[in-house]
Amino acid sequence: MALIERRIGLLFALFAILLGLAAARAVWVGAIKGETLRRAAVTQQMSDVPLPASRGTITDRRGVQLAVSEAAADVAANPYLIKDPLRMARRVAPFLGQGVPQVLTKLSERRKGFVYLARQLSAARAKKLADLHLEGIEVIPGSRRTYPQKWLAAQLLGTVGTEGVGLSGLEYAQDRRLGGRDGRREVVKDALGQPISLRDVKPPRAGQDVQLTIEAPIQDKVEEVLAKVGQKFSPKGATALVMDPRDGSILALGNWPRVNANDVAGSPAYARQNRAVAAAYEPGSTFKAFTVAGALEDRRVTPETSFDLPPEIQVADRTIGEAHERGPITLTTSQILAQSSNVGAITIGLREGKARFSSWVRAFGFGQATRVDLPGEERGIVPPPKEYSGSSMGNLPIGQGLSVTPIQMATGYAAIANGGILRPPRVVRSVGGVRMAESRGRRVLSAASANSVSRMLEGVLAPDGTGGEAAIEGYDLAGKTGTANKPDPATGEYSDTKFFASFVGFAPARRPRLLVAVMVDEPQGGIYGGEVAAPAFQEITAFALPYLRIPPD
Repeated sequence: MALIERRIGLLFALFAILLGLAAARAVWVGAIKGETLRRAAVTQQMSDVPLPASRGTITDRRGVQLAVSEAAADVAANPYLIKDPLRMARRVAPFLGQGVPQVLTKLSERRKGFVYLARQLSAARAKKLADLHLEGIEVIPGSRRTYPQKWLAAQLLGTVGTEGVGLSGLEYAQDRRLGGRDGRREVVKDALGQPISLRDVKPPRAGQDVQLTIEAPIQDKVEEVLAKVGQKFSPKGATALVMDPRDGSILALGNWPRVNANDVAGSPAYARQNRAVAAAYEPGSTFKAFTVAGALEDRRVTPETSFDLPPEIQVADRTIGEAHERGPITLTTSQILAQSSNVGAITIGLREGKARFSSWVRAFGFGQATRVDLPGEERGIVPPPKEYSGSSMGNLPIGQGLSVTPIQMATGYAAIANGGILRPPRVVRSVGGVRMAESRGRRVLSAASANSVSRMLEGVLAPDGTGGEAAIEGYDLAGKTGTANKPDPATGEYSDTKFFASFVGFAPARRPRLLVAVMVDEPQGGIYGGEVAAPAFQEITAFALPYLRIPPD
């Protein structure tokens, strides 16, 4: 009897111990770990799914679509819910366009409860995968950015990241307007992870459409011409701008080498850069127009002022000659600009004096941002008078010893073409259907002086000028060639083999409605602006004038 009672006592004690352990476990689970477990349960049963806003469309000024958003989806997985990762990897890999080992690696990350398998998968593939209702696999609806014109204006448009945020170009600059506002959806799932309830907590708000001042046919022509320049002269790069000088609107902005906007990562970094705003260069002779403009406005010269010019000129310790050898000559101010005389331009700059010369350089916007509505704008480098060396006035009046951007140069020439009023360039025409306000600009040159410079620039395209290759039958054009030695970082001197060739001009010369600037970096087999850039200017302008229905003179 005592043995039976002892056994009952032992059983009772064992049950008591087990009951105590169960109670302790219950306390541990309910009180100490309860919140963590509740969060885990909610995570598996309830989730917030972002509802990406549809990104606004970018079009040219006539409605040609340049950037659009199309339906897509992200595919994610919860490795905790996947019992056989290898089998699952084999099932989903074909839909993702990935190899089985790549997918298996992601599904095997047991320390994570969420892992992306693919981003921005096409809507068709995503739907086929979603229709399989695989446990642990989630298809999250969204969109992806595509560029219907592919190569057209790729550096101008920029890129959008996988999170739907603009990373460069207009996509970055206008991201707040294009991006809209994402929404949020609450999803309740059953024990198998299948949705049983959906509720939109916050609806998405679509982004605004952005219309540009760009004319797609002119943009296409610009890029076609730059490709010819690339094929013929094998330069490091080339840039061209087409602008309406009356209001600063940019009709085309192209860079070579071209980039496929749908595969930007496949191009080198140099090609992806929008060098029209982000690269500075020494302008060379195209800068002489501003040297002459300032001297005219200050009444230091007139178009008919005559100069007896030696073959070379000495400024401090530097001797500067012409691009081509010549003897002593007498030239007027107009002829100095038409024939691009270095000695003549320096003589005019010296007559002007460094203080007034510097003030005119700044007045035309060099050394400052143009305030174009594009990101990444460089200011260039313009030394102040206090930093001039003894020979600076032998460099600066002919466009060396300072650097500018293509957009600055085009904007400065637009001020001359526009009767002396400098306006910031712009590429955005309207947002959400609302036209952007146009800047009134500021006067930097009298109308009379601007008109005089324009007449002198017509001489550049005359038979004895340096830009005869740019002439177009039936139209009077004004413009200027530029050829500049590039600085050699290794020696600190100007290179004898690397040059920057350019041409900037406008048409018609007497009532300008079109301005075209072409810049070519390190051309091979030709170095002068008149032979490298002027023919490209001519071809672009000859296309744009009739396209815009600008009548001949």
